[in-house]
Amino acid sequence: MTMPIKTEQALMKREEMEIVSQTHHPAIHDVEDKALTDVRLRIRDLLDKERTLVRGMRRSIRGKADARGGSFPGEVEKPAQRKQVLASALKRLNKELARRRSFEAREATKDAFRRALALKSASTATGGPPDGVGRTASEGMRSVENQKRRTSINRAKVGSISQQTKNAQAARDSR
Repeated sequence: MTMPIKTEQALMKREEMEIVSQTHHPAIHDVEDKALTDVRLRIRDLLDKERTLVRGMRRSIRGKADARGGSFPGEVEKPAQRKQVLASALKRLNKELARRRSFEAREATKDAFRRALALKSASTATGGPPDGVGRTASEGMRSVENQKRRTSINRAKVGSISQQTKNAQAARDSR
């Protein structure tokens, strides 16, 4: 679920909010690719830290581990919301980086197509073989001889075999 920027500002520290604010709509388009990857690394580190904190707090609430850091309150809600803010910022960053990669790939494909079209239009070759060489359409179709061996069976024998079978079965049935 998305969260308003005001709520994000209330949850995050100032330094963290400066990092997260770079992932929002107008600002994310102005940041260069190298800076975006650096921001993504910093957000991943912050997210890992919050995830560890939330897991530890949940374990201490359940009684499975001792509470760490006496100054932290016993609630898990605020760190979980901070984790959610960082996760959504990471998601926006990944989406923007994927969009930029697909745009670059599309431009590279367009350039390759333009180069291929230029090469094709610059070439003076005709579409078919030179005159008098190879098969051409003007000579018409040629029959291709079937390579399978033809076996011929005498037509008189076809019926006689089945008649022999009928006679043999009738003889067995009459016994």
